[in-house]
Amino acid sequence: MIEPDGPVLIVGAGQAGTMTAEALRSGGFTGPITLLGDEPHGPYHRPPLSKAWLAGEVGEAQLMLRAPEMLAKKNITLRTGVSVRSIDRAAQQLHLDGGDALSYAGLVLATGAAPRRLPLAGGDAPNVLPLRSKDDASAIATLLARCADLALPLVVFGGGFIGLEVAATARKKGLAVTVLEAAPRLLGRVLSPELSAWYADLHRGHGVQLVLEARIERIDTADGLACAVVMADGTRHACGGVVLGVGVSANDTLAAAAGLDCERGIVVDACGRTADPRIVAAGDCTARRLDDGSLLRLESVQNATEQAKSAAAALLGQPRPFTATPWFWSDQYDKKLQMAGLSAGADSWAVRGDMAAGTSFSVYHYRGGRLIAVDSVNAAKDHLQARKLLDAGVSPTPAQVADLGCDLNALLAA
Repeated sequence: MIEPDGPVLIVGAGQAGTMTAEALRSGGFTGPITLLGDEPHGPYHRPPLSKAWLAGEVGEAQLMLRAPEMLAKKNITLRTGVSVRSIDRAAQQLHLDGGDALSYAGLVLATGAAPRRLPLAGGDAPNVLPLRSKDDASAIATLLARCADLALPLVVFGGGFIGLEVAATARKKGLAVTVLEAAPRLLGRVLSPELSAWYADLHRGHGVQLVLEARIERIDTADGLACAVVMADGTRHACGGVVLGVGVSANDTLAAAAGLDCERGIVVDACGRTADPRIVAAGDCTARRLDDGSLLRLESVQNATEQAKSAAAALLGQPRPFTATPWFWSDQYDKKLQMAGLSAGADSWAVRGDMAAGTSFSVYHYRGGRLIAVDSVNAAKDHLQARKLLDAGVSPTPAQVADLGCDLNALLAA
């Protein structure tokens, strides 16, 4: 627990950092709170970047998470364009790149994650772009416009959520799109084989060329710009640019240099606490240590928000473990995928609805006969119900799931 009037510094002005600041205020903390963001922008929503923002369907006001004046009303100071060089835990200070030192009674690390790049020849061309920030998304929007004007295809590296959402947005704009995925199937880390195949059919049906088990050799350039992706077998995919969707790495370098435990992220407990009682962490930069000793990394708005509340409570001496069922979503074309729970390790599945028709259905995942996750496509009611079932530890049988006449809510009541 920190002093009630001691300053709190929050490194990272994204979802997790902003939510932590607000949770501290709602929790009764009256001391100074400063949000330090390395981007020139104030807090904004990231999920629309690969979808509505990229498609030009939302503007600046809709993308904004919190206006600076809203933060100021809560006596939260926002500093943008600030890079933190190091943490001095003994002196309880942050050292900034400009040479300034800021003292803290409590420190929140909400440093997020950075997109991975592939070490390929030609990979540093200016039209080979990652997607993580607002500026990244704006650069990709410009790239898509250039491809459309010159009738050039777009190549996407990675068949995960980011890659497929960008591919869907580009196809809606009329671009020819090729997705190169190194794994044997799309979204292989998060979806069952059946649903993975369904999404492959969805994208092929919209005209996307999918290359699975892709082995990329290099990126050819002309006049300094990427013009083609060359595969190991010699196949050449002409392009007007490349979007990288090959995953992210937790920004834990600052924490590791300060001697905090890091392993694929800043290691925290269920309350967001690090080994230093004055330092907590939240969001995409973290890896949560579970009771069995394993680590869980979650990259989602829900995780950032709930970890932020837990981290704020920990600084206030009010332990609030984050144990709720994780959930995620993805919009591709006119299909909304909503996921509850983690399906890794599932050994059986049951489908509710007509998966072949594809209008609305859910896939229920089981391990050892116990429900562990539900993936719903255009089935919001199923998703909300699934979160309740998973939180309550209630497992409908596969037969009950398949029977649309079976009221699964009755199982909750029982």
